Amino acid sequence: MTDATIPLPASSLRRSLTRWERFDVPRRLTLVSAAFVVLLVALLLGFIGWNGIQVFTDAHIPLSELLSTVWRPGDRGDVTTFGLMPFILGTLGVMVVAAIIAAPMSIGLAVFMAEVAPRWAKSITRPAMEVFVGIPSVVYGWLGLTVLVPFLKTQFHGLGFTLGFSWFAGSLVLALMILPTITSIAYDAFRVVPSDIRTASLALGTTRWQTIRHVLLPAAGAGIATAVVLGMMRAAGEALAVQMVIGNRPIVPTSLTQPMTTLTSQITLDMGNTVAGEPWNQALWTMGLILLIISFTFVFITRALARRGAR
Repeated sequence: MTDATIPLPASSLRRSLTRWERFDVPRRLTLVSAAFVVLLVALLLGFIGWNGIQVFTDAHIPLSELLSTVWRPGDRGDVTTFGLMPFILGTLGVMVVAAIIAAPMSIGLAVFMAEVAPRWAKSITRPAMEVFVGIPSVVYGWLGLTVLVPFLKTQFHGLGFTLGFSWFAGSLVLALMILPTITSIAYDAFRVVPSDIRTASLALGTTRWQTIRHVLLPAAGAGIATAVVLGMMRAAGEALAVQMVIGNRPIVPTSLTQPMTTLTSQITLDMGNTVAGEPWNQALWTMGLILLIISFTFVFITRALARRGAR
């Protein structure tokens, strides 16, 4: 005679569960955590946005003045002008030149690590990239101030221009800072390319360099572009390292040899000289809002590139 298993009724199963199990604590905790993060981001964006538009609603400064190239906020006996264009162009200029310098080296290093380097070389380069990422920005700025700027002054002296505290110096420091970021993301983009593509290319008789150039780089193109954009995003938000070597002059430069300033540098320089509620302070909040808009733009570009890479 065989034993038969008698199923328990559903009511008995429900009674066997504890109150906390029926409450589904892990799921509700994750939902609360996600809602808290969303609320925190919304409050932060709303606070920055509200303070950023006070220059229009409270100080009644016209947009044409904010888009001018004259920055004269203090009481110096002159007409007060809050032109933000030197800082916007300075931020974009330093960021673009830094990406132009860092991108080729970063992509080349990523290709070396992913496709060429032996195992012992990878064991050195990967930890080196992690060390680069962990170095504080003030250290980069101090090295630029004590080593890079004097070197540029000495080596380029007598060529008809002075190259010290300048746009070029700021871009060099930023290029060194964003190099590990671009390298790490580009390396991951190369590694996710299916190995079958490499094998098929080599089976057709191509060399390793031809496979890298005509197969690997196009296949990882979206990931490489994302790496460059994220590197530029970090460059746009950097303040202290750039401030120490760029010269901090609120002008629109016409060459790489001239000093300039950026949005982040000017905020850190002027934040202690203003009083909350005055137009100068409100103009600094507007700079923060512009930085937020730049960051959102990079986020949208990154998401678009990610979708393109997925397709």
